Amino acid sequence: MGNTGNVVIIGASHAAAEAISTLRRAGWPGQITLIGDELELPYQRPPLSKAYFKGELEFAKLLLKNEAFYDKAQVNVLLGKRATKLDRQQQSVMLDNGESVFYSHLILATGTRARHLPVAGHDLPQIKVLRTRADVDDIKSALPQGGKLLIVGAGYIGLEVAASAIKNNIDVTVLEAQERVLSRVTGEHVSGFFQKRHAKEGVDIRLGASLQSFVNQGAKAYAKLGTGEDIPFDCAIVGIGVVPNVELAQDAGLACDNGILVDEYARTNDANIFAVGDCANHFSALYRNRIRLESVPNAVAQAKTAALFICGKPQPYNQLPWFWSDQYDIKLQTAGLLSGYDRSEIQGDPDEAKFTVSYYKQDKLIALDAINAPAEFMKAKKAIIEALSAN
Repeated sequence: MGNTGNVVIIGASHAAAEAISTLRRAGWPGQITLIGDELELPYQRPPLSKAYFKGELEFAKLLLKNEAFYDKAQVNVLLGKRATKLDRQQQSVMLDNGESVFYSHLILATGTRARHLPVAGHDLPQIKVLRTRADVDDIKSALPQGGKLLIVGAGYIGLEVAASAIKNNIDVTVLEAQERVLSRVTGEHVSGFFQKRHAKEGVDIRLGASLQSFVNQGAKAYAKLGTGEDIPFDCAIVGIGVVPNVELAQDAGLACDNGILVDEYARTNDANIFAVGDCANHFSALYRNRIRLESVPNAVAQAKTAALFICGKPQPYNQLPWFWSDQYDIKLQTAGLLSGYDRSEIQGDPDEAKFTVSYYKQDKLIALDAINAPAEFMKAKKAIIEALSAN
């Protein structure tokens, strides 16, 4: 077997920083090795589409922990290296430089990647995704002052970038295949509210848009729509969802189904391997089904769960999912999962930009959206847990 007492974490993320911190706090005496394919130490991702995009926050402020933290925690940090293969028998991770790292415990925090847009011209140099610091730097360098930005997809990322770009005097057009914005994550009231606000700010949102292809014509690139219209742009960002990075796990024979399957302690079907964050699919005792969450709170809490288990201090993970999005001066906070709701109730005034929408399933409160209403959001978290926990 490999060296005893080395916790290896693949993925330099929120989850990785929390796992390292918890391991040392909980008394892990052995080695810790962090493997990340970017060149940076773990950093905050949410501000990439907001304050960092607008140039209001320098990158150093995004770091979750400074270099001194990793030194003090005696972490072997391997940045700019990609894990290419897991050997469960040897308990080793093969890196893209041919090096092998042995583990006693392995935490997979491999996250997600942008979903591919299957249209002609998707590989033009002007077509970008926004997942990393390097992506944002690349996008900003491709956008001249007063340039034209095209965003494909009106989800959280797409609308956050739209809000940031329009404030930086960039001309913004958003293409959305569905009939409303944020259709995957919220109900009609909240969708309508954000749609109106973006229109008021000058964002051109096209709903039910059928994107046929991207083409280069002379100095300009264009998006060709099903209507026959051509939309010119300097840079396009594709934000149509993500795919969990499960290939390492799958190739090693770990159970996967819309993510890497884990139990309430973040364990995979291999007793020495854990998966946390956006790549992990866990059973929610509250919602009584398996879910894969794309959220920082979930990644941090699952990382803590895995680290505590490794340290012999098991605490099962069973938290209410919650999310947030900042656009302009609006904070959207969502408690719970609204999938399958059959009734919604609005309280407050959307025209005042302060209201909530409660979502019910068979008269049971299952989720709430709060717009600029943090106190109501906090109360709802408790109420939803109570409602879901009741028989």
